[in-house]
Amino acid sequence: MTHSLVCPETVSRVSSVLNRNTRQFGKKHLFDQDEETCWNSDQGPSQWVILEFPQRIRVSQLQIQFQGGFSSRLGRLEGSQGSEALSKIVDFYPEDNNSLQISCPGLPLGSPRPEWEP
Repeated sequence: MTHSLVCPETVSRVSSVLNRNTRQFGKKHLFDQDEETCWNSDQGPSQWVILEFPQRIRVSQLQIQFQGGFSSRLGRLEGSQGSEALSKIVDFYPEDNNSLQISCPGLPLGSPRPEWEP
């Protein structure tokens, strides 16, 4: 069984917010568990979300959900330890629909999962 690694102490940052309207489209909607809300970015070639966890984490899967018609064509999971530069773990290619999509980092079954510490 999986559970979210996001906790109240997790710091999140986003590349942009649609029309700078943080009340309606801000990052707080990324993890509010409300299917009626979502983070909306402004237009642009590259949009991103950064999460800084308060403790070392082990990633086993990434769950992401887009509004249909507003999906990214390419996603990239990156990670780092402490103040190191981010490095690519895996690229993923989301479907353009509003279903929950699950991606596992590109590791063979049974391999150690990536770990990071702040």
